[in-house]
This record gives sequence, structure tokens and C-alpha cells, in this order.
Amino acid sequence: MLKTKPKHLSLSLATLLLPACSPIGGWLTTVGPDYHSEPPPSAAGWRTPQTMPDQTPLAHQGKPENLLQWWDGFQDPTLKHFIDEAEKVSASVSSAGAKIAQARAGLIGSDAALLPSLDGSLGTKTSSFSFGGPPFIWTQHQIGLQSNWEIDLFGGLARQQEAARSQLESRTASWHDARVAVAVEVANAYLAYRYCEVQKQLSQADANSRKEAARLTEIAAQHGFRAPADVALTQAAAADGNRSFLQYQAQCERSIKGLVALTALEETDVRQSLNSIPEKVAQLPTPPAFTIAAVPARVLLQRPDIAAAERDMAEASAKIGVEQAKRYPKLSLSGNITPTLQNVNGGAFMLAQTWSIGPTLSLPLFDLGKRAADVENARSQYEATVSNYRSKVRTAVQEVEEALVRLDSAAKRLPEAQQAYGAYQARLTAAEKLYQVGLSNLIDLETTRRSVLTANLTVKELEQERVSAWIALYRAAGGGWESPEHALPTAPPPAAKQEISHETPTLINPQPSAVSGESS
Repeated sequence: MLKTKPKHLSLSLATLLLPACSPIGGWLTTVGPDYHSEPPPSAAGWRTPQTMPDQTPLAHQGKPENLLQWWDGFQDPTLKHFIDEAEKVSASVSSAGAKIAQARAGLIGSDAALLPSLDGSLGTKTSSFSFGGPPFIWTQHQIGLQSNWEIDLFGGLARQQEAARSQLESRTASWHDARVAVAVEVANAYLAYRYCEVQKQLSQADANSRKEAARLTEIAAQHGFRAPADVALTQAAAADGNRSFLQYQAQCERSIKGLVALTALEETDVRQSLNSIPEKVAQLPTPPAFTIAAVPARVLLQRPDIAAAERDMAEASAKIGVEQAKRYPKLSLSGNITPTLQNVNGGAFMLAQTWSIGPTLSLPLFDLGKRAADVENARSQYEATVSNYRSKVRTAVQEVEEALVRLDSAAKRLPEAQQAYGAYQARLTAAEKLYQVGLSNLIDLETTRRSVLTANLTVKELEQERVSAWIALYRAAGGGWESPEHALPTAPPPAAKQEISHETPTLINPQPSAVSGESS
């Protein structure tokens, strides 16, 4: 055992506590491509008509948080309550939150890899030995400190940190996308139930009208004013009307079951909430209008799924550098201090101190091309993320344009349907006056009434289509996903606070740069 001098102990302690003063990137160079952000590839403008009343330039005036309150604009507490409850129990939101936690752990690990590691050990040992005579009892009490530091010569660890940070941002954007998707799913289910209520109400009125017509036809037939065939026809129409009513009734019940499954609320609570505001019963929700950007690229920046895909590209680009760095030498600096108290046969303790410090340089010599293959695999993964990103951009453009087409179509057809409904209503008013003065019969009156009900159902169908199109446009425009009021599932640990904020920034979704260049 060697006993260290005080200056040696100071030197070893200084080595163990040496901070990681590595510059951003590698000490010598940073291998791998540098990732640059560019606007997403898209057309110069939408290829669909704009039907929104206000022609302000951006979807939510350039502020995604404006759509955070979009659901409040419905002025329907029941809908907002269902959305909040569904988000709490959604498996997709929970899974996305768990992936955020995993990504944060990965970022902490990549940060720690740039710093020296320090481990301690504490042990005691008693042993016996002899040389043909009485045994000697040797007792040792040992404390050890070991440190290791990989010096990032070629930027592999820096690229790993870059990849981990991009992964965390991607997972965070995906969590927001899951929340928006859940809100849209609940809103569509709620809209389906309210529309079913409207259909059931109108169908019941239609069934009552058909039933009354059948009764009057049967009376007229008994007095010889109607043929038996007319009686059979009106009875068949009455049965068909009642069948439609029962069908809508069952459909409404299924819609309630769907809301129960989405919100995890008790069915009694769901039914009570649906009927808690009488003026909302059998009434379609009214979404607040908003405008869409004239430039598609600016709308795409607001979509969390596009932001997640762009961050996936950044992560894949950084991993190319991680694999390339493995093809270069690796330098590590390690050291340890091990003071030991020991005695023999219960005698006085003696202090023995040992220490070591030194660099280790490992050189990749021969691996049958494995490291080179790993680099090519990383490049292939990057190209796959680029393809996925571009596919998502095309899909996003399609979804926005389809929602705009639906809004435009509903806006053009709805006035025509309303005009037809008004004309049928005027005809019904005239028929009622003729019936009151004896110039018309009740059967013709009920027939006219059914025409009014059918026209009214057409109007409600178009109103439902318009609301559904607004919800689709909300989803296609990215929704209100940057929410300062909704904290992420778990707060970032202290080590990551300097790198990642609680809120996901508005990410620029680029057309990535070529991956062949390397920076120093």
C-alpha cells in the first residue's frame, strides 16, 4: 500500500471534482449534419373558397391561444364539462404524458453524460492467515471514491443531448395533439346526440301526423269516401313513420352510451347533464366562427402533429452525428481515492491511502463495417422521418381544404333549404286556413304538414353539417394546443429547466437541410 502525500490527495480531489467545461459541441469538432429549420413545403394559397365572414389574415389572429377558449365560445357548459372529463381519463392523453416523462428522463441522462460521474463505496473486511504458526487477524475498513469523465472530442454526446431535447419537444407536441383530438372526438359525439334529439323530435311529429292521416282515411273509408287501398297505404306510411321514430330513439340511446365511454361518467350523470339546461335540449351547438390563414404554411405551423413530426426529423438528424462519433477515438479520464483503515490482531489502526488518475484512449480498429452500417441506418431513419413529415403536411393541407369545402358547401345550400322550408311553411299556413273554412280536408293538411317536417329536417341536417365542418376546421388548424393554463403532465426536473421550458414553443416546421455536411 502506498501512502499519499497531501499534495497528491489535493490533486486527486481536484480531478474528481473537475467540472465539465466542455464547449457546446465536441472539443475538437462536431460530426454529423447540422439541422436547419425552413418553412414547410406547401402551396402559396388554399385552393378552396373562403366562406368565413371575417377576413383577418390568420386563423386565430396569429395567436394559437385564441383558440384555447374556442369551446367556451359555444356557451354550452355541458359540452365543456364532457371535454374536461374525457381529457382526464383518455388513454391516448395518458400514454402521451408517459412518453413525455420518458423523454425527460432521456434528456437528463444525456445531460449527465457530459459531466463527470462520481461514485462512492464503503466496505469492511476481516480475514485470517497464518504461516504455520498462530493465525493473524487482519481487519480493513475502506472508503472509496471513483470518478469517470468521457471527454466529448467529436460531439457524439452533444448530438445525443440534441436528439434527447428534440425528442422531448416532439413528445410534448404529441401530448397536445392528443388533447385536441380528444376534445374534437367528444364534441362530435355531443353534436351527434343533439342532432339525434332533433331528428327524434321531428320524426315523432311526422309519425303523429302519419298516424292521424291513417285514422282519418280509415274513417273516410268506412263511409265510402276512400278505397281500401288508400287505407292500407296510409297505415303503411304510419307504421313506417313510427319505425323511423323508434330508430332515432335507439340511435340517441347509443349516443349516450358513447358519451359515457368517452367521459367515464356514470350514465345517470351524463343524462342529467344533457338535460340540465332545457334550452339546449334538441338544439344544435353554435360554434364561434374564426378565420383561416391565407398562407397554408402559417396554418401548418400551428398544428401539433406537424410540430411533432418536425422535431422527429431534428432528433433523427442528431442521431446521425451520434453514430458517426462512434467511428472516432474516445477519450476518458478516470480517477479514484481509496483511504483504508487496517489493523492486525486488534492492534492500532493504520491509515493507508491509495489514489489513481489517468486518461484512457480507445480506438475503434476493426468491426467488419458495423459502425459504418449504423451511420447508414441512421441516415435511412432520417430520410424516413422526412418522408413522414412531408406526408403529414400534405394530409394537413387536405384536411384544411376539405373542411373549407364543407363550410362553403353548407353555406351555399343552407339558404336554399331555408327558403324551401319557408315556402312549405307558407303552404301549410294557407292549407290550415282553407281547412278552417271547409275548403280543404284534413288528409291534405297532414300531407302538407309532413312536407314541412321533411324540409325542416333538411335544414337541421345542413346546420349539423356546418357545425361538424367548423369542428373539423378547428382540428385541421391545429386547435388550441399551446395552453398556458394546462400544465404538462409532470414538471420538468431541475436539471432540465435550463433547456426545456414548461410550455412548448411554436416550432418551425422545416424542409430539412441535407445531411451530408459536418460542422466544426
